[in-house]
This record gives sequence, C-alpha cells and structure tokens, in this order.
Amino acid sequence: MPSRIAEIRLVSSHREVYEPCDDSFALVDALLADRTNLIDHNPKICMEIGCGSGYVITSLILLLKNEVPGVHYLATDTNPIATRVTKETLQAHGVDADVICTDIASCLEKRLAGSVDVIVVNPPYVPTPEYEVGMEGIASAWAGGENGRTVIDKILPVVDLLLSEKGWFYLVTLTSNFPAEICLMMRKKGYASRIVVQRSTEEENLLILKFWRDKDEESLKKETSSSFVSQFSRSLSSLMEKQWR
Repeated sequence: MPSRIAEIRLVSSHREVYEPCDDSFALVDALLADRTNLIDHNPKICMEIGCGSGYVITSLILLLKNEVPGVHYLATDTNPIATRVTKETLQAHGVDADVICTDIASCLEKRLAGSVDVIVVNPPYVPTPEYEVGMEGIASAWAGGENGRTVIDKILPVVDLLLSEKGWFYLVTLTSNFPAEICLMMRKKGYASRIVVQRSTEEENLLILKFWRDKDEESLKKETSSSFVSQFSRSLSSLMEKQWR
C-alpha cells in the first residue's frame, strides 16, 4: 500500500539544506490529523513557503492525490539548493509541484493573490541575533531574529494576500515566538485559529497553528485582546496536560 506521507529514505539531502526533524514531523502530523477536513475542503491550489528538503510538500501531495484530483501544488524557498533538493524528493516519490526559488512568494503575489486554498509554513523560528536572518545556506532555515519572529512577521501579510476566501494556513511556531500574539495579529485581520498539534521535545515546545477566515464580525468586535490571549493560554495548558498524562 502506497505511503500517505513522504518516506524519509526517499527524501533527498544536502549539507546546506534543512533535513526533516521534529518540527517537520509535527507539521505533517497536523496535516494527517486534518486529512479528512482537507479532503472535504477540496483545495485547488496548495503551497508550501520554505520547502527545504521537500518532505512536507511531498507529504501533502501524497495525502491528497488519490482523493482530490486536479490540485496545483507550489513550493518556494530562498535557498536555490533547497529547491533542487525538493525537486529530487518529489521525483523520488513520483509526484510533482512547481518549485520556485524566491523570497517567501515575491514573484507570485500578484498572480496568486486571493487564490491559494492551503498554505503550509515551517518558518525560521529560532530566536537569533538579527544579523543571522537571511544568511545564505542552511542558516536561513532556522535563523528567526528577535523572539524568532522576524521572518514569521514578514510571512503573515503575504499569507493574508495569497489565501482564498476559504483558505487555510498551517504554521509551525515555538512557545518562545509568542504564538498567542501571532494569533491575535491574525485575529485582527479577520482570522480564527486553533492549535492542531502541540509537541514538547528536549529542546523546544512546538505548536502547529491553523488559521482560517472568520466571517463572524460581531464576535470579532466583542473580543478583547486580553480575553483572546487568556483563551489561547487555556487551550495550550489543556493540550500540555493531556500530553503529560
């Protein structure tokens, strides 16, 4: 029986490209957990920003290809070696996507504005000195600047531009990225959110967030920043308690 996600033994690699790790696995697990919803969602365009080795975009294609025909898949990365490695990973699994070397989606924004139904992002989220952000090679895969938010905060408005009215956005974050603040920023743009996966490792506490457009304007008007953050904190505490039981 064909695998529903990418096989590690078939994922290409290079010393200057980020290999699949806990964050990659957590993001794919979030897509697996949401697979039935994704199939019902019937996306026409799916995109990964920051594709690295190609493990995530390949897994997304394999998750949907037998159930949702005719989907156009795209993947971008600022590292030209990563785009080559992603193409090799896709080819090894017998699937295809348009792979583009660009900063976030800089050459695609006008053409794809308001048309992408699913966006997945495992961004550079590690808190680092600002001068490390955007360095060439593998450092670009993890260097996130102050609070690990420099690249994330650049990605969010691009995602808002690209997403269709029914669009979904999956984002990898650390608790040190202040995810409640990220969700609040997106809330002010009209998005609801939830934690799909929470995973603690020896080195970090990962959260996979999902965002979608919320048409309940009355709820948005009534909601205060403090009440939103409190609700997020309760959700996170509940998930962490379940993990440690």
